Amino acid sequence: MYIVKKTINGKEYYYLNKSIREGDKVRSKSVAYLGKDRKDAERKKTEIEETLKMADTIKQAKEIVGETVSNDNEVNDSDDAFEKEKITIEELTNFCKEKGFVFRSSDLYGGMSGFWDFGPLGVELFNNIKQDWWNFFVKSRDNMVGMEASIISHPKTWEASGHVANFNDIFVKCKNCTKTTKLDENEFGKVKCECGGEYENMGKFNLMFETKVGAIDPVSAYLRGETAQGMFMDFKLIQQTSRQQLPFGIAQIGRCFRNEIAPRDFLFRCREFHIAEFEFFINPDETNCELFSEIHREVKVRLLDSQTQEKDSDELREITIGQMVDEKRLGNWHAYWLAEQILWYQSLGLTEIKIREHTKDELSHYSSATFDVDYEYSFGSLEVAGNADRGQYDLLQHQKHSKQSQEIFDEKSKKKIVPRVIEPTFGIERAFLAVLTKGYTKDKKRDYVVLRIPAKLAPIKAAVFPIIKKPEYIEMAQSIVDDLRREWNIIYDKGGSVGRRYARNDEIGTPYCITVDADSEKGKDATIRDRDSTRQIRVKIKDLRDILRKLINKEIEFLKAGKIVDTRVK
Repeated sequence: MYIVKKTINGKEYYYLNKSIREGDKVRSKSVAYLGKDRKDAERKKTEIEETLKMADTIKQAKEIVGETVSNDNEVNDSDDAFEKEKITIEELTNFCKEKGFVFRSSDLYGGMSGFWDFGPLGVELFNNIKQDWWNFFVKSRDNMVGMEASIISHPKTWEASGHVANFNDIFVKCKNCTKTTKLDENEFGKVKCECGGEYENMGKFNLMFETKVGAIDPVSAYLRGETAQGMFMDFKLIQQTSRQQLPFGIAQIGRCFRNEIAPRDFLFRCREFHIAEFEFFINPDETNCELFSEIHREVKVRLLDSQTQEKDSDELREITIGQMVDEKRLGNWHAYWLAEQILWYQSLGLTEIKIREHTKDELSHYSSATFDVDYEYSFGSLEVAGNADRGQYDLLQHQKHSKQSQEIFDEKSKKKIVPRVIEPTFGIERAFLAVLTKGYTKDKKRDYVVLRIPAKLAPIKAAVFPIIKKPEYIEMAQSIVDDLRREWNIIYDKGGSVGRRYARNDEIGTPYCITVDADSEKGKDATIRDRDSTRQIRVKIKDLRDILRKLINKEIEFLKAGKIVDTRVK
């Protein structure tokens, strides 16, 4: 395989290609998109080649290439030492509480349903997921800018957007056990309660949280139910000040609030949660997407299409994004961003993805085409993201209600237009749950849980501890901690046996443990232990920060980063 550079609109993009024979001819086929930086492309090429070496069969190798460019799991999940745990939502909730990831909010007073607090480890993992999303979708692109909008906006915002009138759930009550919950309109009359009883329709319930603004003659306002409207409100201001031209996007990550009838499943359905999303603005007459490459067309998905659902079937079929375009399920820009969504999840090691196409009768009031991105958690297949073609709906609505033009000048067509919008949306809490459930594994040899999450997402990048509890070794270990903390979240641990300290860090996902021992003072070196393999290498202390950076960024293989050592303590 080899790297190919392509220039699109004056910008350089790198792809991994391979030669394949078709009859008497040999042609070059793109295997993966490697990014816009040559050095980064070479690193990813090496990573893919090493991953392929780990595959036992040609079939496995093809699946790996088809799934992702950069799978962060260094050790294969099929490793005999590891046993995937089908953790329940209750077990995951307890695990998060015990390890300091997530607590019930206001637990001192019994808590409130649908509200959660992130603990010391949880907030680090949560922020790392947000930052990785931002790097992937915003910082690495010339046609994307960010913003952060206010949580409370003018009430007319939500009247114009249709949320006050249409942001409703059907409120139902079981005739037998009196349990209340919500249902989609197409579910009523078909779905029964867990007890077997039938549901009674209690009417529609608006999910917007209403509040009051001001002390004298307070004005009714709403906590935002989505982040999208803030981007529509500032659309023209951002376009003018950032000097962006179509096509371009506006992104943000922020808190949203929905007064859910029945919050449930831990972080999965909350009343306060975080959304990462962007509105991508394009010329409504433009059907071509120059960024939609063969790489995107060949992204494989398992699709539950609308026609299958209308036949009351949930049968999935394997299809490529390109084939979905050929079937006219979505346009090129819509397809490009759906493929990019899938590639981001795969870069986190989350390959258990399926796509569900919305049927016509369940489309939101603003959407002409919507796709759910579902992840197969150990406790069920649930939505983690969405991708909607919002058309011109929002900008035209705000143009109508504000009586201010939302047209901008399109340099390509030399016309003033109201752009069309593609909106990929991501639930950060749901990605958080997916990373935890994917990483939660039982090591049969170690006889405890190992949280095998990608190093780039790990709450703590390394734990440092002295083997010998003498002042000179403690001082050396503390000096290493101080140096590494310039870049990462690092902990110093001197409590308990070495094995117990390893176990504590394995359970919370720390990818590397660094130990200072009797030889460290003389050799000016230390030992790094890998979480997943338990293998160890010896490196010079002066090189620790550089080596750790390369390990986290997948720029070097662990066993090639230093001198391999053997130890009885695994």
